[in-house]
Amino acid sequence: MGELLDRGSALFALLAALAASWALDLWAPFHLGAFLPVILLALAYAPGTLLVGALIGRLGSVGTVFQRDYSALVTCAATAWAAAILPLSAAAWVVPGEFLPWLGLAALLYFFFLMFFAVRTLFGVSSGAAVGIVALSWIPLLAVPFVWGPIRYLLGWLTSPFLLLYAWYFLGGELSSLGSGLRNKQSFSRMLHAAAVNPHDGDAQYQLGLIHQQRRQTTEAAQRFRNAVAIDPEATDAHFQLGRIARAQGRLDEALREFQTVVRQDDKHNLSEIHRELGAAYLEAGDTAAARRELALYTQRREYDPEGLYWYGQALAKSGDLAAAREMYRQAVDAARTAPRYRRSIVAPWSRLAQKASRE
Repeated sequence: MGELLDRGSALFALLAALAASWALDLWAPFHLGAFLPVILLALAYAPGTLLVGALIGRLGSVGTVFQRDYSALVTCAATAWAAAILPLSAAAWVVPGEFLPWLGLAALLYFFFLMFFAVRTLFGVSSGAAVGIVALSWIPLLAVPFVWGPIRYLLGWLTSPFLLLYAWYFLGGELSSLGSGLRNKQSFSRMLHAAAVNPHDGDAQYQLGLIHQQRRQTTEAAQRFRNAVAIDPEATDAHFQLGRIARAQGRLDEALREFQTVVRQDDKHNLSEIHRELGAAYLEAGDTAAARRELALYTQRREYDPEGLYWYGQALAKSGDLAAAREMYRQAVDAARTAPRYRRSIVAPWSRLAQKASRE
């Protein structure tokens, strides 16, 4: 899916999906029904998945998500459909008819399996959120029978070349903008890969690492960050990201080394968040005293960060100072409640954790 986002084509993907549907011989070729899977993918399934993704994954406003990710999602969905249907098309010629419904169900499950990776890679959400988005992505299709009649009537008018000409004249800009999200991402990725050829350009390696990290391709991201550090040992941002990856994977010794390197290079890196990450790593490693030191410093500098307050409360609780810990949890909940609207979805999980820890 990452390769599709970097080099895929929405037109090629839609043609592949159309060819797969024709090969299955479920719809008569050269009839409007032959385009039914492609129409449903482009006009119903992809927009529905974007809507569900914006709500569950908290990706931003629906309009922004639609403009940014529509063409990329259509490319992934159409390719996934072709990959799922082509084996079924081949099997339909040799498998007895009574087994075809089971093969069709297997193809549909394989399509949703591929869409799990498409959603996870494109939106950068967790595996649980990706499962939820894919599990609910079919629900907007329930509305298709109610609107298919008017849509088919309008599609019939599209056979007029004059109407198509006027539609493109007045709506061409809007239609082309739907594909700009994928084109912009691919252009940016190509420029970074071209810059990464330079053995002295560590920033290109770091930026490519961020792209892989957003797609949850952790192995590739870590390798890019290591390349950046190899080129420039003072690449503080790369050290910071390597520490976060190591901590997430439970390699606490490596995480502590990377975070300590960041502190030596820049004590206030990333708005002092290095002290929050270092304190949390110390806490997970069992060094409560060091964790309290780092988290106390961080909460002095960033007293309204719910995540930092929660981790400081954890350190205080493990030290036996339960009253102070409860106060930190209370402050974490208050900080999340009074956070700017655009940050509330980000800090809400730390508020819930603080409330749970306070009750315990």
